[in-house]
Amino acid sequence: MTERFPPLAGRVSGPSGVEAPATGGHPTHPSAHALRKLAATVRVLTPALALGCALFALGAWPAAAHADEGFAHCLSGLRKDAIAKGVSPETFERSTRGLEPDMSVIELLDYQPEFKTPIWDYLAALVDDERIAEGRAMLSRWRDTLAAIERRYGVDPETVVAVWGVESDYGKSFGNRPLVTSLATLSCFGRRQSYFRGEFVTTLRIVQDGHVAPEKLLGSWAGAFGHTQFMPSTFMRTAVDFDGDGRRDIVGSVPDALGSTANYLKLAGWRSGEPWGYEVRLPGRFDASLAGRRSKRPLSEWTALGVRPVESARASTLPPQARAGLLLPAGPSGPAFLVFRNFDAIYSYNAAESYALAIAHLADRLRGAGPFSAPWPTDDPGLSRAQRRELQSLLVARGHDIGEIDGMIGARSREAIRAEEARLGMAPSGRAGRRILEALRSAPAPAPAAAPATQPAATRSAVESVPKPSRQPGAPSTR
Repeated sequence: MTERFPPLAGRVSGPSGVEAPATGGHPTHPSAHALRKLAATVRVLTPALALGCALFALGAWPAAAHADEGFAHCLSGLRKDAIAKGVSPETFERSTRGLEPDMSVIELLDYQPEFKTPIWDYLAALVDDERIAEGRAMLSRWRDTLAAIERRYGVDPETVVAVWGVESDYGKSFGNRPLVTSLATLSCFGRRQSYFRGEFVTTLRIVQDGHVAPEKLLGSWAGAFGHTQFMPSTFMRTAVDFDGDGRRDIVGSVPDALGSTANYLKLAGWRSGEPWGYEVRLPGRFDASLAGRRSKRPLSEWTALGVRPVESARASTLPPQARAGLLLPAGPSGPAFLVFRNFDAIYSYNAAESYALAIAHLADRLRGAGPFSAPWPTDDPGLSRAQRRELQSLLVARGHDIGEIDGMIGARSREAIRAEEARLGMAPSGRAGRRILEALRSAPAPAPAAAPATQPAATRSAVESVPKPSRQPGAPSTR
C-alpha cells in the first residue's frame, strides 16, 4: 500500500515493474532546476534548518555541520512527540542512536516525473505473462490461507494476490531504505512534515510492540513497507495477526500480509461476491462527458444509453439498480469499463485509477480471463517486462551503458533509446515501445569501433584514472 495522500508516490520505482522516475541522482553542481527545487524546499523549512539545507544542497563546506545541527534539534522535538504518544525513551534512543538524515528523500518528495507513462505502457508492465504465471503459482501455494482469508473478510483470493503482485512482485521487491531514517528526515525537512512525524512515531511504536524487527523495517523512500506496502499508520489501523503468532508481521509473514490486505479492502467498503466492474462497448457518438468513476448511474440508465457489456455473463449477476461509473482511461476510442463499489475499494489502496485498473485486470487474468477486448488507441503498444529486458539487451549490444538489464526503463535507458531512434531515422521519444523493439530486432548492430592505442600510464589524464561512481544502495535508479 503506497502513501495515501496526493500527490506523493511512495515507491521510488512505483509499483513493482514500473520504471523509476527519470532522475540521474544528485549532481555535483546544482542545476537551475535543482536551485528552483531548493528554493521551494527552503520556504517550508523551519528557520533553524533552512540555512543548513541550502548550503548542503549547494555543496558548501559548512553544509554537513548545519544539517546535522538542525537534524539533531529536530530529533529532540521528535523525541518529545514520540514519548507523549507512548514510545519509551529507551525505544527512541535505541532507534535513533547515530541516525543521520538521508537528504535524497527530499528530492524524491518534490520530484515531478518528466516522463509520463501512457496507460498501455503501465498495464503492459504490471499485467504481463510473468506476473500472471507467478500469481497463479501463489494462488496454488497459499490456497488454504487465502480460502481462510476469504471466509473471514469476504475478499476473493485473486484480488488479494493481485495486490501482492503489483505492490511487491510477490515479495521480491520491498524497497531497501530504512524506514526510521527516511521518515525522520521527512519529519524534519521539506513539506508535509506534520504527516511524516506521525508516520515516524508510528514506526517506533511498531518496533516497540515487537511486530517487525527493526532491521527488517525497510521499504520505500516515504515509508511503505512489507509484502503489500503498508504505510506505518495504515499498518496500525488495519494490519492483522492472521497466522496467530502474536505479532502483526507483514514483512516476515505472508499470511499476515495477505490477511491485512483483505482486511484493508473490507474496511474500504469491499462487497463480497460483487465484481469490481467489467469491460463495455460504447455506442457511436457517445457523450464522453458522462464518464467518471464518481459519476455513478444505475445499470438500467447505462443500458438505455447503449452501453453494453463485452461479456454478458459478467453483468447478469447484477440488478438493474446497481450503480456504476464509466471509466475511459484512454478516452472514448480506447477500452471502456463500468466500475462498481469494489473498484473504489481498490482505488483507495493507492489513489490512481490506472493503479486500480491494473489490480482489477490482474485479478481477472488470475481467474482465467483474457486481455481487454478493445485495443488501446496506439500504433505502438507497451512492452512486458521480458520485452523490456530484451530491449535493454539490444541497447547494450549497441554500446549503450544503461546499467543493469532489469526491465526498469529509467533515464539512461531512455537516453539510449533516443540515440537509437535518431540513428534509425525515427522521431526521438525515449519511449520503450513495440516500434523501437522491432526496429532494433531487425537492424544489425553497428560494428564496434577499433580500440584506441594504449597510452602510457604516465600520460593518462587524472580524469581517466578516476573510477566511475557507483549508485548508492537505495538511491534512485538512473537506468
